[in-house]
Amino acid sequence: MSGVPERVIRPDVRAMSAYHVPDATGYVKLDAMENPYRLPEALREELGRRLAAVSLNRYPVPTYAALKDAIATGQHVPDGFSLVLGNGSDELISILTTAVAQPGARVLAPLPAFVMYELSARLAGVEFIGVPLTERFELDLPAMSAAIAAYQPAIVWLPYPNNPTGNCFDDAVVAEVLRVAPGLVVVDEAYQPFAQDSWMSRLPEHPNLAVMRTVSKLGLAGLRLGYLAARPDLVAELDKVRPPYNVNVLTEAAVLYALEHADTLDAQADRIRAARRGLYDALARMPGVQPFPTRANFILFRVADPARAMATLRQRRVLIKDVSRMHPLLAGCLRVTVGTLEENRAFVEALAEAVGADGAWTDF
Repeated sequence: MSGVPERVIRPDVRAMSAYHVPDATGYVKLDAMENPYRLPEALREELGRRLAAVSLNRYPVPTYAALKDAIATGQHVPDGFSLVLGNGSDELISILTTAVAQPGARVLAPLPAFVMYELSARLAGVEFIGVPLTERFELDLPAMSAAIAAYQPAIVWLPYPNNPTGNCFDDAVVAEVLRVAPGLVVVDEAYQPFAQDSWMSRLPEHPNLAVMRTVSKLGLAGLRLGYLAARPDLVAELDKVRPPYNVNVLTEAAVLYALEHADTLDAQADRIRAARRGLYDALARMPGVQPFPTRANFILFRVADPARAMATLRQRRVLIKDVSRMHPLLAGCLRVTVGTLEENRAFVEALAEAVGADGAWTDF
């Protein structure tokens, strides 16, 4: 039926582009902030047996009580606080935005930051307010305070660490945002396993604070599970918006099993943090490359010619993320995920070729 999209799909949706995920077949994949390590073989075999016992013919238990209890215990959620689960953090962002989407509602976030804050707002018909970071990628407190006072946002998103810059914002500045914000402040701790610092323990200190995390960066990206810790009255309202059975039984069983072996995931995070130091140092020594300090499992860096660098990396079958056109503050910037030692070396060799650097840059 010719012309159906034009008649029934919103014009702003038709004008948008779908979220693009490039085909990584045959590439060293360092573009998506994934944990490069699989579970050990013995744990994978036992997980297979655990999943085989799941009743696929039954819906999940809608409260997800056992999974929530395991997360609350393992992730040290303070007593008296509740959890809402999502199909990844993306769904939680959509749930929160939908819940506040009434006439005149606004949400606010620093820029550059995770693109889903703005995208979810646009799809929900909520005005998005972006406040640029400083040139050092810090929160601009005067600008944030002025925007909060002017727009009275229902939600302020604070990624901690931030994607794509990798830094954690100053705690005193975050605390001031919590003080002046009239609505909810969501501290997005997707990369907490690599930063280790957290606002989770400070939930009781701030009535308008919620902390969001995901199991993706722990090494479980394929499971798609996010969780938000907040006061029970807020969680009760969000559960009205959350689709029923939004976490499938295989994800539930797999995450429960993984949490039983959290020591393995913690050890992998230790390896990634150690590899991050070596990779950062290699980039810092390379002429023509400016890496930025990071608390996440990726490194943002600037080069003189990002298009040439990306072309060379693609020729060498290394996939990273070009963020140079995402925001003016990111001009010339690319983002690389910390991988295995072999993956990191392949990336550094390719980048050295791209920027014309001589020397043993893979000695790390």
